[in-house]
Amino acid sequence: MEPSSSNTGFFQQLPVLKNQFHDDASLQRVAKLFLPASLLDHIGPETAQLGDHVLSQDIFDHVTDAEKNQPYLRGNGRDAFGNPKSELVVTEGWKRLQDFGFEKGVVALNYDTDYGPYTRLVQFMRCHLWGASCANTLCPAAMQDGAARLLKRHLAKQDSSSMTPTQRRVFQNAFDHFTSRDSTKAWTSGQWMTERTGGSDVSLTETVATYDPYPAGDGNPATPWANPEEGIPLGPWSITGFKWFSSATDSQATILLAMTQPGKGVSAFFAPMRRHNPSLVSATGRPGGTELNGVTIQRLKNKFGTQSLPTAELELKGMRGWLIGDEGKGIQEISTILNITRVHTTVSSLAYLGRSLAVAKAFALVREVGVGKGKRVPLSNHPLHMRTLSGTATEYHAMMLLVFYTLYVLGLDERPPSSPPNHTVTETSRAPSPPPHLVAPLLRVLSSLHKAYVCEHVVPLVFGCMEALGGVGYLVNAESEHLNVARLFRDACVGAIWEGTTDVLSSDTLRALKHPATGRDSLAALDWLVDSALSSSGGEASASIRREWASLRARLVAEDQPALLPDARQLVFRLAEIQMAALFVLDAVADPGPEVEAMCQRYLAKKGFAGAAAVAVDAAQGLRLDQAIVYSASSLPPLSGARGEEGQGSKL
Repeated sequence: MEPSSSNTGFFQQLPVLKNQFHDDASLQRVAKLFLPASLLDHIGPETAQLGDHVLSQDIFDHVTDAEKNQPYLRGNGRDAFGNPKSELVVTEGWKRLQDFGFEKGVVALNYDTDYGPYTRLVQFMRCHLWGASCANTLCPAAMQDGAARLLKRHLAKQDSSSMTPTQRRVFQNAFDHFTSRDSTKAWTSGQWMTERTGGSDVSLTETVATYDPYPAGDGNPATPWANPEEGIPLGPWSITGFKWFSSATDSQATILLAMTQPGKGVSAFFAPMRRHNPSLVSATGRPGGTELNGVTIQRLKNKFGTQSLPTAELELKGMRGWLIGDEGKGIQEISTILNITRVHTTVSSLAYLGRSLAVAKAFALVREVGVGKGKRVPLSNHPLHMRTLSGTATEYHAMMLLVFYTLYVLGLDERPPSSPPNHTVTETSRAPSPPPHLVAPLLRVLSSLHKAYVCEHVVPLVFGCMEALGGVGYLVNAESEHLNVARLFRDACVGAIWEGTTDVLSSDTLRALKHPATGRDSLAALDWLVDSALSSSGGEASASIRREWASLRARLVAEDQPALLPDARQLVFRLAEIQMAALFVLDAVADPGPEVEAMCQRYLAKKGFAGAAAVAVDAAQGLRLDQAIVYSASSLPPLSGARGEEGQGSKL
């Protein structure tokens, strides 16, 4: 017996994370299900390279820096003589991570690359790999993406009455910055909705915009510039108010809501964050410079998670901006951004879960535990541990199917098959493609449904991965940042709050289904999805999914919205589970195998679909099957001792 010391005795071998593009079996399956094979072959090498880069030590060092050296206001918002001065300071780690995202095109890919309706899927596969390594830089990138989508929609309008030539030039300039891969030119965007009166409810907005154009004409030397080098003037609207949350305080521009006239509703505006001021004098006496565009950073928020992200309260006094669309139509305009930011939030939540599961898998390969009579085995050979992780992997895959199908429909909405892509795609997806007239009604439901369910259910699953590491999982492992599941858990908790809480989105889903003009179309779209996903599968399990949908549908049709509202969460969660069950069957039929069939059977049984009892196998077969679910059949860990042969799974 040798006593241990601080430097002698047993030391746990560090787990090694593998490239998730190859190692994440769920990501591989959704890629094969939703992307044509030729396109997957085309994007595979570059996506795999990204999977390596996001696990590099340089990236994790930047994450640690961004988390440790958090954003702050220089001088607490004052200069040496007490004058107000809103100067936000962010760490170099944050800047380097943001530059990495720009250069890898996590937003730009959707605008400078055309894979037809599959472009969004390719983009978000990359975001999924990047999300857990980006230290929340994907938050401002999400709003950047939404702003780019909104401006692109307006720039596509040929009606000259929709905007002036100067406004079109301003919007085009901003769009070019939002979609650039050049880190010296790329912009992120804010999305300012929340005020003290409410978050998702903007009906009582206290920010006011007044049309007050400058007397000087465009091109006059007296014209106030946002950016004189690019010839971009400030807008004709003066905006004053207070924004309670801004999660992209270091952005270069923002989309915000404000009232223009009593009783007319809120309007949407584009505004640069900074403006040129020729009267400024630098510390060295150089004349001219830039300042915030009528914005004062009141204070930075102290948050439970997303601590690297600068979130602030902002006071606006005469912020100059440009009206987007028509007055009073701000909700319709901002909804374009919300459709994008909600998807980004959900994909980030799944990225946290995917990485947490990767850490738990890697830890199980190197951590040994006692199993009685002096025998020790790796956790990867412990039957209970593998059953627990296989349950997490099954839930993860169900949610991946729902979210990536939502992305597929989003891609169909943005790039209909009628407009051929620049890249030659020789095959179609194995996933069912809705008829053109059902794309928009289906997206209307899925855009709220997928976030309401996934962001709520990810949190306990990430916690389960943290628990799988034991005490070390509870530690903030900044010294081994790639194992820092505690950070991922903290950051994952915000998903169910940002861009609409679970209750807000559950209510919105019911609103879509009960809408007097379009609700029937959304129900018809869901009918089509269930029927199409199950069209190649018979048996009691598929029949049970159809019965569950018929029962839920009957209630949605029979009861009015106020009667349904108290049960909105329960109804929306069940609706999501029905869609995931149908997609699970679709996946298992499209690419069958013992592990996916067992996952599907277990999921259906757990969620209470009749006739879907999990198939019983002996202990040795059960362990091998659980290992195949967790690690994939091609990457099974070696058995410790005689554990029997691999299970054969079950047929649907």
